[in-house]
Amino acid sequence: MKKFTCVQDIGPLDIALAKAAEVKANPFSDQILGKNKTLLMIFFNSSLRTRLSTHKAALNLGMNVIVLDINQGAWKLETERGVIMDGDKSEHILEAIPVMASYCDIIGVRSFARLEDKAFDYNETILNQFIEYSGKPVFSMEAATRHPLQSFADLITIEEYKKVERPKVVLTWAPHPKALPQAVPNSFAEWMRETDYEFVITHPEGYELSEEFTKGVKIEYDIEAAYKDADFIYAKNWSKFNDPDYGKVVNIDRSWMVDETKMQLTRNAKFMHCLPVRRNMIVSDDVIESKDSIVIPEAANRVVSAQVVIREMLKSL
Repeated sequence: MKKFTCVQDIGPLDIALAKAAEVKANPFSDQILGKNKTLLMIFFNSSLRTRLSTHKAALNLGMNVIVLDINQGAWKLETERGVIMDGDKSEHILEAIPVMASYCDIIGVRSFARLEDKAFDYNETILNQFIEYSGKPVFSMEAATRHPLQSFADLITIEEYKKVERPKVVLTWAPHPKALPQAVPNSFAEWMRETDYEFVITHPEGYELSEEFTKGVKIEYDIEAAYKDADFIYAKNWSKFNDPDYGKVVNIDRSWMVDETKMQLTRNAKFMHCLPVRRNMIVSDDVIESKDSIVIPEAANRVVSAQVVIREMLKSL
């Protein structure tokens, strides 16, 4: 595997899930693969689970790890060609990338959507520059439009907790005071489309995601109908995708918060969220603290998803 940015890169999901089971059962069995190899983790944005889980996955594989915070521990980087660099950015990413690549064997990149220019975001400008110019295997630790390590962990978690062969999985928009990217819901939808689950997305009108990720998926604007008989409720906020309000918050309707009343419509559904989560905005205290909340096992599976991806990249070196 030379890159990992989307569900197609992982190959058949049944094989990927089998590899995840192997990793989970024997997390230290492949350390010979990573011996004397170095993972460089590059963060353009803050991180907790991704930083810790990916670092842990690399250590499990016997790798050395370098972590670089671009906005705190490096020069500010210019990302576009043709710009006269007479401002506060001292280095161009096109020089920085090959330099960084010379110090490692595999690169992980985390770079959120700026929510200012849809074309810049949805062209995955920063991530694709690393893929094009580094000459090394590159995986996404969340990019502008997708978060594949999270979605892989979500799939692993659903498979572990499902009680029926074809569960009903609901992705629900929930209110948030700040504008958030569409990466997690885009990615979750993309991965769910590759399963045989009954998959439904529910959100207020106007919060439609790109059809690139939702084509063929049932969109339900009636929140109670969406929740009815669900086996999994996955809550996430996202800002507007459609122009002219791309990246904006146009609705903070708190009636969309996941609460006990809505969960009673489900089939004792498990509650999921990628974290961090704003309590009593996205989800009530009672729901996230309930026995049916699986946000912690879901987060723990981030080590597994990262380790599968890095292991496959090590095999390709």
